[in-house]
Amino acid sequence: MTLHNLDQLYRQVIMTYAKHPHHFQSLSADTGQAVTKYNPTCGDLIKLTLVIENGRVQDLSFDGDGCAIFKASASMMTDLINHKSIEEVQRLSQQFSAMMTDGQTSAALGDACSLIGVRKFPTRIKCATLSWHALDELLIQN
Repeated sequence: MTLHNLDQLYRQVIMTYAKHPHHFQSLSADTGQAVTKYNPTCGDLIKLTLVIENGRVQDLSFDGDGCAIFKASASMMTDLINHKSIEEVQRLSQQFSAMMTDGQTSAALGDACSLIGVRKFPTRIKCATLSWHALDELLIQN
């Protein structure tokens, strides 16, 4: 597979998640912990809600509005962390951050690895990382 074909495949994966995001709903405020984050560069807005029980993510959702990269990243992240332990979630967040800053991919990130191409567009990195920053903030609160 050529590099061009791989880029096209990654774009298709991102657009599929953006058009049909997973866990894109509002959980009631008393269901779990929630945080709202805003990316003024692009206008992305996320409300991320996590239900954590016995040290594991039991339920989660995100709501908001934004670009395709933001929605795809949030959707991939929620798929990835659902039902994981807090330690696993923290490790995945660190791996995603390393991928966005240093280009280090990890098979553990699954489809989120398709976002590595965003690194070519530095202003769009904030779009891809917004949901992960919201996640980190919730984990600190926990």
